[in-house]
Amino acid sequence: MSSSPKLRFGLWFDFRNPPQWRRAYEDLYAETIEQVVWAENLGYESAWLTEHHFADDGYSPSPVVIAAALAVKTKRIRIGTNVLLLPLYHPVRLAEDCATVDILSRGRFELGVGLGYRVHEFAGYGIPYHERGARTNEGLEIIRRLWEGETLTFRGKYYNVENVRIEPRPVQRPRPAIWVGGMTKPAARRVARYGDGLIGAGIRSIYEGARTEMAALGKNPDRLRVIEGNLWLIASNEPEKTWRELGPNLLHVFQDYAVGLEKAGMGRAMPYPKDVEQLKSMRYVSIVTPENAVQIIKEQVAGMPVEHFCFMTVPPGLRPSVMYPYLELFAQKVIPHFS
Repeated sequence: MSSSPKLRFGLWFDFRNPPQWRRAYEDLYAETIEQVVWAENLGYESAWLTEHHFADDGYSPSPVVIAAALAVKTKRIRIGTNVLLLPLYHPVRLAEDCATVDILSRGRFELGVGLGYRVHEFAGYGIPYHERGARTNEGLEIIRRLWEGETLTFRGKYYNVENVRIEPRPVQRPRPAIWVGGMTKPAARRVARYGDGLIGAGIRSIYEGARTEMAALGKNPDRLRVIEGNLWLIASNEPEKTWRELGPNLLHVFQDYAVGLEKAGMGRAMPYPKDVEQLKSMRYVSIVTPENAVQIIKEQVAGMPVEHFCFMTVPPGLRPSVMYPYLELFAQKVIPHFS
């Protein structure tokens, strides 16, 4: 297995604005974008945008638009999607839009994609839920070939493309990185066939499966790239005090995810926490001392070539500025252990 790259750290944003804590969206968006600019200057090296639709808490439906805003507000930080719901997009339009973001950012864009799991989102777009895997596979092939400069004619089950070449192309050559998210064996096959790497939180089992799939395709498994993370990993000098401060807002996140997964028949992926005390025992959420955060990260990335470790930053309903002391502590006391 090849040696691991330097571990870099990134932040993950969803722009939620729950009804019980609702603020003006224009203020929330402006303050969150300013947090990315601040984090870039503090030493964080990537910002990741996620996506859902028709959500009562305003979960961001437009990550590519936000990526364009970040592209012109920042100078060095990588800008990516973790993840964009690819089956809800026409791949030619998406290839053009993301190429434009790569140009605006001078070559800092990364495309992370997933299938999605919330049934009502597909109903809202008029796309059959059971088609999402095959649509994603076709979309990935089309985007990759267009970004690499091909004049493409493609005949698929869901997309037909006739003699298309996009212009302008992305700045990065041969193209921006394509990251594939997922929690199942098909995700491992998908990244082996169409992607450059895996992206997600707690993806070790999929990583091993993807290496096996790459070998079966005659590809070098050591070329598989990885972006790993936690939904929430907060460094605090007083964890119990921080739980009291952030706990109710974090509870909203996991209750919302649990309901969506249950409706999709995936309830085993995440139980429904009834209160903050139950939430404390769940995976993907940790409020710990900087020393414990270092240990968690080391254990989570061990044996994988993780390039970026990312986590959510703004608990829904709180002002982004609430997290500044925690992000600063993480930058001062955790990141240097991985330099």
